[in-house]
Amino acid sequence: MKMNLKKLIALSLFVPTVSFATIVEFQTSHGNFQVNLHDQATPKTVENFLKYVTDDRYDDTFIHRVVTDFVAQGGGHYFDGENIKNIETYASVQNEPVYSNVKGTIAMAKLNNQPNSATSQWYVNLKDNTSLDTSNGGFTVFGEVIGDGMTVLEEIANLSRCGEIPMPNYSSSDCSAGTKPGVENFVNIYDVIIIDDAANTADSLSPVKNTAINAGGGDTPDNSSGGGGGTLWYLLGLTALSLPLRMKKLVGKRV
Repeated sequence: MKMNLKKLIALSLFVPTVSFATIVEFQTSHGNFQVNLHDQATPKTVENFLKYVTDDRYDDTFIHRVVTDFVAQGGGHYFDGENIKNIETYASVQNEPVYSNVKGTIAMAKLNNQPNSATSQWYVNLKDNTSLDTSNGGFTVFGEVIGDGMTVLEEIANLSRCGEIPMPNYSSSDCSAGTKPGVENFVNIYDVIIIDDAANTADSLSPVKNTAINAGGGDTPDNSSGGGGGTLWYLLGLTALSLPLRMKKLVGKRV
């Protein structure tokens, strides 16, 4: 019934001549948070994101990357009880760097030095990361976390980690020893649902424009993991070197 409702809403959303603003809720093992999407300002990105939502591609995934005072990232992987696997992705979406990567915004991750390479992975800015406004063609901000959502995300960001993967109840000694984790050791995203598809949900928002994109400059993300220069597409095999080998059997490179 849940999937049918999603698809019913999707039919009403993807009408080319109509603009919407939409609120979605991420339902996770560590609390829920809501995001108000900028449908009218970044329509291609939002349509792409909602396709993953309505097709249940984000269900039973996990937050696979947290960097302190930088980002929390998900939308790319799930754990099947034995291995970490990549979700199935659609074609990449055109970049729409309209808004700034300030704290509390959600944006699309992408391949290094490929501005139009975003597919499924998203990240939430844990601080003002304005250097990302010009890096790699600018990273597309397509919504804002609302309500007490940042409190939930900041609590997730404070969990213990194995590499950059937040792993509750999985100690540093477990990580060092390569102890096999269970599903309960991940920050699981059970579902992402549309809770409001009214056309005026973004009226109360005051998004910060990306005024730097045409001015050039900014840091270019690389494979480092700290600060605003860290790549937003990162090889999870590098992030989780201490995990069992069977957990590193990833296909693809989009993290």
